[in-house]
Amino acid sequence: MTATVNTTDITRHNITMAPDGRRVVIKLFVPGEDAHSIHNRASSLIERILQLDEADINALLDDVLNRFAGRHHDILGVFQHHYEVVQHRVPTEIELSPAARTLIGAYFSHEFSVEAAALCNPSMVPHPDQSELLPGELRVAISLRQIGEGHISSIGFCSAILGPGVAIRLEDRDGPLMIGQRVGAKHMRHQLCAALAEEEIDNEASAYVVSALPERYDDHEFEEILGHLPSELLARPTTPTALEAIRRIVGADYAVTFPATIPMHQRVLWPSTPTESRGMEDARFVQVQDPDGRTAYQATYTAYDGFNIAGRVIFTRDLRHFEVTTLHGPAARNKGMALFPRYINGRKYALCRSDGETLGLSVRDEQHRWQHVGPVLVPHRGWDLIQVGNCGSPIETEAGWLVLTHGVGPMRRYAIGAMLLDLEDPSRVIADLPQGLIDPDEIEREGYVPNVLYSCGGLVHEGRFWLPYASSDVRISFASMPLDRLLHRMQPV
Repeated sequence: MTATVNTTDITRHNITMAPDGRRVVIKLFVPGEDAHSIHNRASSLIERILQLDEADINALLDDVLNRFAGRHHDILGVFQHHYEVVQHRVPTEIELSPAARTLIGAYFSHEFSVEAAALCNPSMVPHPDQSELLPGELRVAISLRQIGEGHISSIGFCSAILGPGVAIRLEDRDGPLMIGQRVGAKHMRHQLCAALAEEEIDNEASAYVVSALPERYDDHEFEEILGHLPSELLARPTTPTALEAIRRIVGADYAVTFPATIPMHQRVLWPSTPTESRGMEDARFVQVQDPDGRTAYQATYTAYDGFNIAGRVIFTRDLRHFEVTTLHGPAARNKGMALFPRYINGRKYALCRSDGETLGLSVRDEQHRWQHVGPVLVPHRGWDLIQVGNCGSPIETEAGWLVLTHGVGPMRRYAIGAMLLDLEDPSRVIADLPQGLIDPDEIEREGYVPNVLYSCGGLVHEGRFWLPYASSDVRISFASMPLDRLLHRMQPV
């Protein structure tokens, strides 16, 4: 693998990922709905389809399948599902053939190119599958922020092989994509309690529901408890508002899963709730260790509805089944939270930027709310005076917690730096890189969002630090350097 090494000891690898407009998913399409038309066109479309004879229906369906079947998993199943979404528009007295139902589903479907606009903000973790590797190799899973039409972001994946030494190669990412199937979530009572406290909701109805719920509950159990609310509480004027809030809070947490036969690079995490309808942005995946010693993956990301942002966290053991919950607390109200990979002295920590411009430290309290600890890095140099933040979760080294940072300077130019935090007291900065680590070169500065370098997380493999990064929100590149040289370049503070 050829590479270019610059004078700062960091290797920019000669490998780049660019957006691929062929990577498409099937989405529900309702004519006129996107234009917010007062007149619903769905019934009119179905009426026209019903005027077709069976020969025309079969011919049209065959044509659709010839054109699109090879681009998607289980296209017939998707068409059937979309038919079921709109079948209430079909007159009840009409008996439709299977082909007619499938064709209606096709008319209410469209392709969406998930990365037509941009591909950016990667994070890198060890892959759950380390089979068929040579000595010195590590397979890594890379999360991707995919941006499509309307600037809607989703989360995708690919994989690469690192090592031995400076070698890196991307694995295949061809083939049809699949959006994860939403499945029943196991909700957590403490999450509901944290949300109710944050919204200052405390009345007899909310207290009854919380006391009746087990620590872990599913949607059926939740509805059972709401359905048995005492009539005296139902009559109270504050109850309807409280129940509406409780339903909204519980409904914001969900789970999605993929069949085991779908390879990781074909999995897409697509917005599943109103709060993230305009995008799931900047996922920072990290391999974490539970207090009981088990490993898993977590990722914080920003949910965006077109007007507001909200923090979310993903939990998964295998990068196949994903549980999504809401982050609560004052430190979780801005973009850019990054979790530490393990508990420190029995407490869960994260980096945050709750004021929009300062990199701070947060700790999760007993009510699972993220509280401010204090700032660890403030804008103070010419290349970061607008704002500073993290570039992914801290990486544990013998010298301290290695934190990749970003700074924004004149002309909104982003560069990537680094600092070290104390292993036992992450509020204490040990050292940092005064001049930064990497900034946009003449090629990287051009793109969808010019002059930006950004990453959502790297890792260390066999003494070498690896950094996937996006340049100008249009391409993903890779850099690496020996960890000891990176640490040696840092200056004590």
